Amino acid sequence: MPRSKRSKLVTLSQTDKKGRENKERIFDEVRTALDTYKYVWILYLDDVRTPVLQEIRTAWTGSKLILGKRKVLEKALGTTREDEYKENLHKLTKECNGVTGLFFTNEDIDTFQNYFKSYTRMDCSRPNSKAPLTFVIPEGIVYSRGGQIPVEDDVPMVHSLEPTLRNKLEIPTKIKAGKITIESPYLVCNEGDKLDVRQALILKQFGVAAAKFKVRVAAYYDNEESKMEKVNINFD
Repeated sequence: MPRSKRSKLVTLSQTDKKGRENKERIFDEVRTALDTYKYVWILYLDDVRTPVLQEIRTAWTGSKLILGKRKVLEKALGTTREDEYKENLHKLTKECNGVTGLFFTNEDIDTFQNYFKSYTRMDCSRPNSKAPLTFVIPEGIVYSRGGQIPVEDDVPMVHSLEPTLRNKLEIPTKIKAGKITIESPYLVCNEGDKLDVRQALILKQFGVAAAKFKVRVAAYYDNEESKMEKVNINFD
């Protein structure tokens, strides 16, 4: 049987009351989950967005995904053999890196790995990322997809967005006959360019979703066997 260290006192960094209470709540949630589920997996969630987390949680209703400050998660698991919550759990802690999530489940290993190996979502490009394509807004009426699809399949962008396009996104638009228009083709970015904030917002406004997001899985801990295993499957 794996040894429990429930009674061991662990001190969390003291900040303001609200911050300390949140750390304590996450700490307790992790340790309760360690006593409840068979497996705990390390997920890397850099650049993750809320809809992705919601989708994963909905798909895995019988499991539990815990996010929090990495140091709090590490303390809950234990960073050394002396303070680990369960035997060999400190080995899993060493795999925490970047934005880490702890995923607790009773589902078998193959089911878990197959799900995340195939899970991918297209997302809008972010500032400082590379432009996925050369994007030019055609002259004339400005359509919702900005020339990405045939005009007959698109709809003109609603006129109430014209001030946003002109003032915030700095696109030289004007209203003509009740439609948003531009007098000449407008180059937003070239493929491979490093996007600034304005360019990224323009791509998002026109629904350019070309950045692929995948959840990276690092390792898991088996509660019944008290062992940690790294994941050697290519999830890209």
